Amino acid sequence: MSRADKQAAIAELAEKFKSSNATVLTEYRGLSVAQITELRGALRGNATYAVVKNTLTELAAKEAGVTAFDGQLVGPSAIAFVDGDPVEAAKGLRDFAKANPLLVIKSGLLDGKALSAEEITKLADLESREVLLAKLAGAMNASLSKAVYLFAAPLSQTARVVDALRAKVEAEGPVAAAPEAAADETPAAEEAPADAAPAAEATEDVATGGDEQS
Repeated sequence: MSRADKQAAIAELAEKFKSSNATVLTEYRGLSVAQITELRGALRGNATYAVVKNTLTELAAKEAGVTAFDGQLVGPSAIAFVDGDPVEAAKGLRDFAKANPLLVIKSGLLDGKALSAEEITKLADLESREVLLAKLAGAMNASLSKAVYLFAAPLSQTARVVDALRAKVEAEGPVAAAPEAAADETPAAEEAPADAAPAAEATEDVATGGDEQS
């Protein structure tokens, strides 16, 4: 590889380190070309899996300010550059490693934080972004469903509800209003002039008037 080619390879790797959501360093010793192709297919949509040269990758990582893989770039190395969901990429690597023990997950980098192989496994155990968003949406829908139902209810149905409430209020109204009516009538009787009808007659008039109103 010429010097120019090396510089181009370093620049390309450095850009991948900078633009990726996460990176996972693996050792693929003993895996066949067919198995590596299978792994790439499993990661498709979330990550690209690239076989790398250790020396060039060390230089590229340094250029990108990545120190998570210091001292670990030994043996046949390949890196998963994650540009999609880190959780889904971790799941793909974990599941493939279970079925193909020759794949060794060594370490990773997520949001600038170095991850051990154990932490990558824990990351794989998390729910994907899509699942979390779906659960959040479900929780929001559950809390808003009643409000949405009221807004979406047909006007005829809303009218029936209003009529039912009005009927209930009218049915309960006289019972609740009786004490207030009595309170309003008492001062009127007390303020009557001295030459007005006797109290008994005034009371009788009020009673008669009440029967006519009903």
